[in-house]
Amino acid sequence: MSTFFSAWTKRSNSSLLLGLDHVHPILKDIIEEGTSFPEDFVDYVMIFNLLHYEDPVSILKEAIRILKPGRVAGLVHWNYDPNTPRGPKMEIRPKPEEIHRWAIEAGFKIGSEKPIDLPPYHYGFIAKK
Repeated sequence: MSTFFSAWTKRSNSSLLLGLDHVHPILKDIIEEGTSFPEDFVDYVMIFNLLHYEDPVSILKEAIRILKPGRVAGLVHWNYDPNTPRGPKMEIRPKPEEIHRWAIEAGFKIGSEKPIDLPPYHYGFIAKK
């Protein structure tokens, strides 16, 4: 068990006091195993700095599968700009038009091809099921 999950378990009583008793962390390799959630199960998906993986469409397909109809996913990644002082090497950062194309390919609807600016280091899209 990771340090994070050990700490979470110890804090479970504190979580109840903070109103976080509905949050249940799951340690899982979703690339290999998927999320194991049923279809149309979650209200929101947040994909943050993960779409540089070799098969980003599979991640997006899993996200759309588990989202309830009409709900959205936030797709966020590092700016595709060498002047961004933090983040991974430029070679692995997806361009906004790539994320837009992958999301459409996975079945999402995106209102604009232009990404949302999320300064200082990121951009994103809101993708609707």
